[in-house]
This record gives sequence, C-alpha cells and structure tokens, in this order.
Amino acid sequence: MFRKLTFITLTFALFLAACSPAATPAPAPTAVPPTETPAPALTDVPAPVAEAPIHNLVEGCIPAGQFDPNIDYFPEKAVLQYTTGFLIEYHGSYKVITIDIPWPGAAESIQYALVQCGAPNPEGFLDEQIITVPAQSIITMSTTYLPPLDELGLLDRLVGVDDTTFISSPNVLKMVEEGKLASIGYGSGVNVEKVLELSPSLVMTYGSGAPDYDAHPVLLQAGQKVVVNAEWMDTSPLGRAEWLKFIAVFFNKEAEAETLFAETAQAYQELTALTAAASQKPTVFTASAYQGTWYMPGGQSFAAAFLRDAGANYLWSDDTSTGSLPLSIEAVFEKAQTADFWLNVGYVGSLDDLKAMDARYADFAAFQNDKVWNNDAKTNPTGGNDYYESAVLHPNVVLADLIHILHPDLLPNHELVYYRQVK
Repeated sequence: MFRKLTFITLTFALFLAACSPAATPAPAPTAVPPTETPAPALTDVPAPVAEAPIHNLVEGCIPAGQFDPNIDYFPEKAVLQYTTGFLIEYHGSYKVITIDIPWPGAAESIQYALVQCGAPNPEGFLDEQIITVPAQSIITMSTTYLPPLDELGLLDRLVGVDDTTFISSPNVLKMVEEGKLASIGYGSGVNVEKVLELSPSLVMTYGSGAPDYDAHPVLLQAGQKVVVNAEWMDTSPLGRAEWLKFIAVFFNKEAEAETLFAETAQAYQELTALTAAASQKPTVFTASAYQGTWYMPGGQSFAAAFLRDAGANYLWSDDTSTGSLPLSIEAVFEKAQTADFWLNVGYVGSLDDLKAMDARYADFAAFQNDKVWNNDAKTNPTGGNDYYESAVLHPNVVLADLIHILHPDLLPNHELVYYRQVK
C-alpha cells in the first residue's frame, strides 16, 4: 500500500512538472555604451601647412615651425634697369646683394645676404655679411638715404644719422626737433658707444677707400651690421636714382620701390624726348676753381649725362672719365670763354660774390650775359643743399630745371625747383 501511494505521488509530481509553463530564460546582459574615441596624442597632430606669401613680408617673421625651403618668400622682386653699381639675386628665403666696386680703387666686391626673418642663415657667408630682413631700425650716414626712407614710408625705422646740420627733409627735421634722432658723427670718428646704445638692425654708410674718412671699418670691428652704399659712384642720373631699390630690399619694400622708380624713369625719358630733336644745343661749362684748381666733371660722369639729356653741348663731353678733371683756370678760360651758360658755380650768392672769388670770372661771356645758374635754390639756414639730398631720387625734376634754363621754349611753364639764376 505504501509503495502504491509513493508511485502515485511521484507520477502526479511529474505530471505537474510537464504541464507547467516553460521557465523564463535569464535576461541578456545590458550592452555597455561605447566610449568616445580618444583624442590623438599631440605628436599625431599634423603641422600647419606653410603657404607661399602673396606679398613680401614687410612686418614680422615666418611663423615658428612653418619655414619651408621650397617657398619663395620674396614674390615681389626688384628689377634693375639703369644702375651698374649693384646686383640682386633671389634665393627663396634670402637675397644676395653684390656691390662690384664699393669705393674708388676697391680691390674686391662686397656681398650681403639678406635673410628673411624666421628662415635659417645660408652657408658661405660671414656673420657680418648676414642681415635679417625686414630691418627694424637703421642709422644713415648720408642725407641721400633719407628721401628713399621717407617715400617708402620707413622713417619710423630711422633711429640715427651722422649729423643733422645739412638735412633738408622737413619730415626728418621734424623728427630731429622732437628728439627722435641721435647723431653719431662722421667717418672713423664715429661715436661707437652711441651706435651700440641705439643697437640698429643696420648702419648704412659709404666708402671712400681712405681709412681716415670711413666709418665702416670701425663699426665692423665693434660688431655692428654695416652696409656700404655706393650710389654716389653711379655714372647716370637714373642709375643713381635706382639705388632707391638698394635701400628698399633691406625692408622687403621692392614693390613700392619699383612703382616709385618707374614713375621717375618714365618722366625722365619723356623729358629727354623733348630735347632729342632740339636744333640748337647751347654750350655749357660748370663748377668753379677751388684753391686754384678747377674740378670739371668728366665727360662720362652723371653731371655730364644731365647736360647731354637736357640738350646741351657740354664742352668736356668728349672726355672719357667718370670723375672730375683737375684743370687750371687758364685752361678752362681758353675753352669756355665764349660759352653760352655757366652752371653749378658752387657756394656763391651773387655775381659780385663770384667776381670777388676771382676777378677773371667776369671775363667769361656767360658772366657778362647773365647766364650763370646755380643748383642751390633749396638751401637751408645751416648750409644743407637739397640738390645733394632729394634731387638724387628725383633726376626728372633736375632735368626739367635744366631744360627750362637751356631751352625755355620747350618747358615754358615749368617752375624751377633746384636751380636759381645768379644775379
């Protein structure tokens, strides 16, 4: 009986189990949301792509880490047309200036490597030859460098001059009055301590080849960046004016210089076209004696070129020299006694002053016929003559003055700028 009940009980339990609903499966584990992609390490960030500039960099440097040796950092270049005094070669991130004859009798040329700020220095140059551009400050040792700085908008870079006495530029004189310019002196006696104090990017000077008169050896010895400008040796008016570009390249201002010079050259050429067909060419001589010697401009000098382009018959035009001819008063009188015009007579206020210098001057026909003209119409109270300052940059204005004097019918309405009649 007991076994029977046990069997029935077991059978019933199995029946209930078979009839029960199926067991619900365990829920699947909840998926974990994916985490954000981690930022790449700094070493994986690509470097900024350097872009070629559209214009020369007249301010600042190439950004750090963006120098590219394949980029041309000087897309605006100077092209020389008239001067033979210097050359410019462009090399991507630096430019090389070569002055073949930096001063009379120089045995070697001078080269400067102008390196764009932020670019590495090129090989093959001494430290004194390497100058970073655009230059941030400059000291000038000739008044002829001031007009280019002014017209290129660079007077804010001017920190010093050799001397303020002979400056004609109103804008520079204003800087002098405001105490913005220091004077460093002349030649080998230059105030080196003052230059060191000013710490300019460069000092621009000239060379004569005479150690007693040159500042650059002293300044180089003091570790300064010195540039020799040989503009005064150029033999043509437009050649001299083109040294505007020489100054411009130190500030990456080639584009502005090209525009300014093109206007000057065009005006000059238009004036020479006026005189090309002139039927009459008046005879001309220039200068006056100094301590018994008359230094007449050579026939291939820039002064002779001015007279040729103005339609004059310069009496020493057949000479082949580019400098000055030392002559006696007797030799000049023999050749120029009957000349039509006498120009550029020196530091003379009147005909009486000229005669007081030497009574024989009154025997020249030009003296007797009131045909004496001087290039000192723009002289300041301390003796500075703007003919030796701004006229270098504006030979077209000088030429217009000369044409008006020699051929008044060709430019009847021209108002003289640099010249005046000596009376």
